[in-house]
Amino acid sequence: MHKPLEGLLVLEFSQFMAGPTAGLRLADLGARVIKIERPVKGEAGRQIAIRNIFVNGDSLVFHTINRNKESYAADLKNPEDLERVKKLIARADVITHNFRPGVMEKIGLDYEAVKSINQKIIYGVVTGYGSKGPWASRPGQDLLIQSLSGLTYLSDTADAGPVPFGLAVADIMCGAHFVQGILAALIKRAKTKQSVLVEVSLLESVLDLQFEVITTYLNDGGQLPQRSKIQGSGHAYLSAPYGIYKTADGYLALAMGNLHDIGSALGVDLSHYAASSEWFDHRDEIMQQLAQRLETKTTKNWLDLLEDEDIWCADVLTYAESLNHDAFRVLGIKQQVNLPDGSTLSTTSCPIRINGEKLYSSVAAPRPGVHTAKINQQFNLAEA
Repeated sequence: MHKPLEGLLVLEFSQFMAGPTAGLRLADLGARVIKIERPVKGEAGRQIAIRNIFVNGDSLVFHTINRNKESYAADLKNPEDLERVKKLIARADVITHNFRPGVMEKIGLDYEAVKSINQKIIYGVVTGYGSKGPWASRPGQDLLIQSLSGLTYLSDTADAGPVPFGLAVADIMCGAHFVQGILAALIKRAKTKQSVLVEVSLLESVLDLQFEVITTYLNDGGQLPQRSKIQGSGHAYLSAPYGIYKTADGYLALAMGNLHDIGSALGVDLSHYAASSEWFDHRDEIMQQLAQRLETKTTKNWLDLLEDEDIWCADVLTYAESLNHDAFRVLGIKQQVNLPDGSTLSTTSCPIRINGEKLYSSVAAPRPGVHTAKINQQFNLAEA
């Protein structure tokens, strides 16, 4: 299958997660993505590990977000290396970076300088908090962004204090927004034949992720998100029964629905909560009544009963249960990449289908600079 972005050349100066996550998706869609990295050590993200897991000298996290890319070693403080990189830029369609404001200016690869090399370049920038303002020079790290954006006050119970997500949600969302911006810029360039500057920030991405609840806050008299006191409540602004409940042998998720229908199906009398507005005002006590009832039977018992009544509900699965379920396997989410030592690594695949086909690649993340000689020859960069 010919992938949509085949023929597109992307130079990735980005490191860690947000920028490289965008590069991963562009590579999945067929772009040729070349990482511009420090000689020998490569980008700093190679040493950022979860549970200290390393594979072939690089962190498992690095492998997760850098498959199907090439690596070009260049010391950007070295005039000869910089000149070679500039020659690459002249041939590229897109470059991305996530250095703090001022770094690319010092190197001489800021937007205006790069545009003078390539009038049709898409120049993509990821920052933590934008290029201006009191936070512009602060480190753009995921937990810090979650904390500064208000996101940590949406999860857990009313008395739990701020609770961060168990994911690098700022990096991942910003990477997705970055791809959207780059693809939009490519369309604009096709119309205008001119360069386009694309800028995203971690903070703006996490604020946008919360658009429904921030909009509610702005139009609700400035009330703080009202988390329930009941563990398992699923949303700071949604009424009962929305949440996760303990059963006799596990957990059950109840989504939005008519509370009276749910009460009737479960055998809980909730008729005295007549108006839907009361379902939020009395959320805690309603959830307590539902919880007491749901603990009396197994999850399967309740699923069989509730699904027959067309009530939106689901089992709450662990990774072991979810990843081994037929629903997971039929989607083809897992794939193998081939490591340089001959072993394989299991990871996820691109979630996008094109003309009904999944997008796979068995090419693992590259070692630092492993493609430098080939790229020098292909682009005639031997002479700086």
